[in-house]
Amino acid sequence: MKTLPWLNPARSTLLLDALKQRILIIDGAMGTMIQKHGLQEADYRGTRFADGCDAEHAHTHGPGCDHDLKGNNDLLLLTKPEVIAGVHTAYLDAGADLIETNTFNATSVSQADYHLEHLVYELNKAGARVARDCCDLAEARTPDKPRFVIGVLGPTSRTASISPDVNDPGYRNTSFDELRTTYREAIEGLIDGGADTLMVETIFDTLNAKAALYAIEEVFDARGARLPIMISGTITDASGRTLSGQTAEAFYTSVAHSRPLSVGLNCALGAKDLREHVDTLATVADAYVSAHPNAGLPNAFGEYDETPEEMAATLKEFAQSGLLNLVGGCCGTTPAHIKAIAEAVANLPPRRLPVQLEQAA
Repeated sequence: MKTLPWLNPARSTLLLDALKQRILIIDGAMGTMIQKHGLQEADYRGTRFADGCDAEHAHTHGPGCDHDLKGNNDLLLLTKPEVIAGVHTAYLDAGADLIETNTFNATSVSQADYHLEHLVYELNKAGARVARDCCDLAEARTPDKPRFVIGVLGPTSRTASISPDVNDPGYRNTSFDELRTTYREAIEGLIDGGADTLMVETIFDTLNAKAALYAIEEVFDARGARLPIMISGTITDASGRTLSGQTAEAFYTSVAHSRPLSVGLNCALGAKDLREHVDTLATVADAYVSAHPNAGLPNAFGEYDETPEEMAATLKEFAQSGLLNLVGGCCGTTPAHIKAIAEAVANLPPRRLPVQLEQAA
């Protein structure tokens, strides 16, 4: 199979070199940090959407113009970019090597809930640009420690493998081709905004992920160059399987064709409950292995109680057991969690790759 050259050779080489040397730190939760700002509807609307419509895209007024925008965290990239930049900077200061763009829901499927599908490319480009600027500033202060932007592609709110109607098992509210088209627009924006890598993350349905990976390859082929691909699934419950029914090993087998830079698990469970599944990936994967779990399981109020010290101790054991190349946090984690994790694994060696992959890297 022909391999396309790197789109940004210098940046990709820096990332590959860093992965050979140490365990890299991924940032923590974005939503958790945004919630601390107590933003209201007016904050989400800003000036551009103050009158109920997108002032920069003239159209005929109709249903959806006055739809609530509060909770559309991706939109803050356009209306409150300083909030997002502040979160990125806090994680960089805590020791993060890689920053995830605030684009988890920046797809037409997810933005349709707010009647803002026309913003998908702009949101993704802005998400990568804000993160890029923050990483560049941090890297300028510490030139010996490059910082990288992960362009995030979330799972969307739909599933191509499972019917949302219990009375009609054969029904689907999306398709592979619809998802492929949805993802392609987002990918173009992330690349144009300056992402160093692309991560298909929080994968609960592998068919959705395959659509994203197909779209990524389409974009790479059109550009004649590629970025490193990162893949992160989510184990949804104690069964040890994704929502679409795969074990960690089966999940990896299903996505290995994309030749990812890394494969890992995030969200849903806390680190302790992810341990055996990360171990499985570390055993079977011909790629770097990542883990960015939640801060434990949510309590009765939907909050996360695991302290930075508790989470760091658990993940340190992962590293001591030779399971990790990249580690960070998901729901409920904060800069304090990331700082504790970074300090806990700082002097521990990264997981060794299979010999054939080390030679190719």
